[in-house]
Amino acid sequence: MKKTFFIADLHLSENQPHLTDLFVQFMQTQAPQAEKLYILGDLFDFWIGDDEQSALIETVRQQISQLTQQGIPCYFIHGNRDFLLGQGFAKSCGMELLPTYQIIDLYGEKVLICHGDTLCTDDLAYQQYRKKVQQKWLQWLFLRLPLKVRLKIAEKIRQKSKTDKAYKKVEIMDVNQHFVEQTMLQFKVNILIHGHTHKQNIHQIPPHLTRIVLGDWGPTASILEVSSNGVQFI
Repeated sequence: MKKTFFIADLHLSENQPHLTDLFVQFMQTQAPQAEKLYILGDLFDFWIGDDEQSALIETVRQQISQLTQQGIPCYFIHGNRDFLLGQGFAKSCGMELLPTYQIIDLYGEKVLICHGDTLCTDDLAYQQYRKKVQQKWLQWLFLRLPLKVRLKIAEKIRQKSKTDKAYKKVEIMDVNQHFVEQTMLQFKVNILIHGHTHKQNIHQIPPHLTRIVLGDWGPTASILEVSSNGVQFI
């Protein structure tokens, strides 16, 4: 039976090796069973440029390369943590980068996929931050800073993000339901798959819309399997 896997929000880092172990296990045992793999952002906890080298990055590169070399396509949509991941890394492992919103055909059903941060429109501070860091000229300047400087900036941003989350209401960090419905209407789809909020669930929106949310990875992995028989988390 043909099936497609979706994952997101692994937040891989060298500080949490158990997450890397989970990813390697998934890539070696379950991913090869699929006909396609979609990674919907925040594969890494932070990405400061394709020129960064580490044991973790090399492990991920090798695992994706092994999958794509078997003829299984791997697609990636940028998250809010790894939006600087570029064509250099993608080409080195045979992974294809997709835009912020992408419509795909899933066994005869037209489905919209995205990371999900753009759906959280009530978080005005984050949306303002996102608008700034998505500016191409700013990214161009950042990527030309020395690696050590980028690492320091990344750590400051990471710490500020943790502090900000502690003072934000949980509600504003979730998706805006009205915006979700308007986005699905705009793209003319009945099914939306996204990550970012870490709240694994399948939401039925009357009368005929479905929003599927991928969970983050912690003690266990959150993997969405889609086939002609339907959808399930495994």
